[in-house]
Amino acid sequence: MSSSHSQRRGSQGEDLAFHRHAASGLLGHRFATVPELTQNALASLKEKLLTMASYAEAAVNRAVKSLVRRDDDLARQTREEDDRIDSLEKEIDNDAVALLGQQPGPFNLRFILIATKISQNLERVGDEATTISRRVIELSNEPQLKQANSIPPMGALAVQMLKDALDAFVNRDPAKARAVIPVDKKVDEMNKRLHGELTAVMMEKPEAISRGLNLMVICKSLERIADHATNVAEEVVFLYEGEDIRHQDLDRPPSSAPATSRHAS
Repeated sequence: MSSSHSQRRGSQGEDLAFHRHAASGLLGHRFATVPELTQNALASLKEKLLTMASYAEAAVNRAVKSLVRRDDDLARQTREEDDRIDSLEKEIDNDAVALLGQQPGPFNLRFILIATKISQNLERVGDEATTISRRVIELSNEPQLKQANSIPPMGALAVQMLKDALDAFVNRDPAKARAVIPVDKKVDEMNKRLHGELTAVMMEKPEAISRGLNLMVICKSLERIADHATNVAEEVVFLYEGEDIRHQDLDRPPSSAPATSRHAS
């Protein structure tokens, strides 16, 4: 086994260990008074969701690193491991259906439904990481445009949003989840600026059009990852506060109207 491969496996193992440690408080929390079998199933659902999150975060980090290092092998690894994320999404959906059949109480019901929504967003994060990796491989045979240097900070910000949203979920911290949402505008601005710069480069140098388009797709994928992190944060707020903040302008003062109910209770 090559040293670079060993390092990648070690890094992924550290990511998994971190999430399992961070999840200890949530996994140890017992919801209401439900049968032991249901408690075990809920704990299993939570652990699968957090394992899926660690894979999704690692996939994005690998994809961006593969761009910086111009490492096709790392990019291919991201594409190959997307199957793990897809498989976990299916398992989470199946577990959720089984739990719903046990007639969970109001909070548990909300938790189960939101867990499936979070898993859907994580699966799409994995898809975007795969898209980035595909474009990295296409870029590897040509000189890199200088705008590629602006992509890692954008990727780091999107991944941090995802981490913070998931930490808020684990730690039952809706305030931290709310703080994630305004950061999405920064990622949008970075994406818009890079698209403008790349458009100017392609107009000036037609031979750079292919490279410019590939970098645009990478930027757009990172912008979508930030959107998925925002979605997760909104679900966390609803889970713990019961307030539906989707499509709200959070720069305005909060409404005094009662919280909107989205799911059955």
